[in-house]
Amino acid sequence: MAGPLALGILVSGRGSNMEAVLDAIGAGQLDAEVRVVLSDVESAPALRTALSRGVPALHIPTGKYRTRLSDEAEKEWVRVLREHGVEVIALAGFMRMIHETILSAFAGRIVNIHPALLPAFPGLHGQRQALDYGAKVAGCTVHFVNEGMDTGPIIGQRVVRVEADDTEQSLSARILEQEHELYPECLQLLAEGRLRIDGRRVRILSAQDALRKECNDPSG
Repeated sequence: MAGPLALGILVSGRGSNMEAVLDAIGAGQLDAEVRVVLSDVESAPALRTALSRGVPALHIPTGKYRTRLSDEAEKEWVRVLREHGVEVIALAGFMRMIHETILSAFAGRIVNIHPALLPAFPGLHGQRQALDYGAKVAGCTVHFVNEGMDTGPIIGQRVVRVEADDTEQSLSARILEQEHELYPECLQLLAEGRLRIDGRRVRILSAQDALRKECNDPSG
């Protein structure tokens, strides 16, 4: 991809990972530009935060379903994302499943961050699941998005030790610190063209191999 990575960020709540991405861009650690922030929740604090930082931010109706976007809503979301020139979608606390319309429009270009060490503890409340299971370590995972719930190929992970006196809140806070570092790092690898999906695995190319791949790619 030539130039900064053109990101669209999807949020449902406060958007702390969105802020981490914006901070990394501002610090010169992530070669990207957030073109638009979209939310399924009209009152999401992330929308106000994005607007305060000069990023276009919109609430778009989701249709009749509680846990996913309707087919018609997905078409509208795709239209808005394309209108803003988005190349890659980053989910940042987006609490709805996405399906064929968005997945096909941005195939291999949708990423998510999840507060657990996938494939363990997918879905909601990964931190609570880890504590209830008695896990000794927890963490976070950045992965490509496919049709399943937190089942896409894994890009990167960070491990967090579970302490004996941890609560869901204390463990979540320490995991969130790692999320804020890991997500921009993985997005930077994507910006540099260094990620290749190979079945279930994501290969991280060296900078030299990525450059050779770009030079040999007639579509690049």
